[in-house]
Amino acid sequence: MAVEHPVASPPGDQTRIHNIGYRNYDGPRLGRSYARRSLYSQSLRGAYGLGRSVKSKVLPMLLFVVMCVPAAIMVAVAVATKANDLPVEYTRYAIIMQAVISLYVASQAPQSVSRDLRFKTVPLYFSRPIETADYVRAKYAALASAMFILTAAPLLVLYVGALLAKLDFADQTKGFAQGLVSVALLSLLFAGLGLVIAAVTPRRGFGIAAVIAVLTISYGAVSTLQAIAEAQNSTGSIAWIGLFSPITLIDGVQSAFLGATPAFPGGVGPTNGEGAVYVLVALGLIAASYGLLMRRYRKVGL
Repeated sequence: MAVEHPVASPPGDQTRIHNIGYRNYDGPRLGRSYARRSLYSQSLRGAYGLGRSVKSKVLPMLLFVVMCVPAAIMVAVAVATKANDLPVEYTRYAIIMQAVISLYVASQAPQSVSRDLRFKTVPLYFSRPIETADYVRAKYAALASAMFILTAAPLLVLYVGALLAKLDFADQTKGFAQGLVSVALLSLLFAGLGLVIAAVTPRRGFGIAAVIAVLTISYGAVSTLQAIAEAQNSTGSIAWIGLFSPITLIDGVQSAFLGATPAFPGGVGPTNGEGAVYVLVALGLIAASYGLLMRRYRKVGL
């Protein structure tokens, strides 16, 4: 508590000196790693509106429910009809629900970074002990984790339901593992692209519109070009066209290496050689997203 210690002054002189009692902090300093973990956990919680207003929880929680409800319905049908397999492959589920996933990343990527840019609080983070790399890694990891939760939860519902329906344990476990690998790559790719786009502008509304535009326009354009290529019997170009959209990129990787049925026109997916190119492009986009975020925040933190 501040204690006032007036200093005697000559009569008529109103000048006073106060000792307000500030003391140096002598306790433990948790350091850079603790600050990085705190930023990660708070960003992850914020991606689902936790610790924020009720209004902020509505959209992410609603999208989470929308992702899980179809899986629960499929499980119920499989159990009731005693089916020999699930209605959809684990690796196909995220492709089918790609519109919901795109909407989630479009809404939460700007939420993660736009407010810091708008209110110019980023330099405060970098004052100490957090550095630029810590901020970028924490934000990237938080959004990727949030997206992995969003995409892996329905797969877990499908897996548990398949076991309850007494489907083959080995086949379901293999399919579930392949699905987790696919959505993990999808989460890293979409989180990186979403954050790069959102970090361009401090206006959240512009960030949301830009992310939606990039994801939907690229998918629509690629799907249209692939359909045209199939109609002209140019099947060899279908796989290469798929490199230019994030969702078809993931589809190509999992159809080439994870045994998934491709969603490409005609059901023609990339070969193993083409799939290797898909993997390199996906990893390159993830690395490029991280690099662009680092450059952006080095400039902002000056």
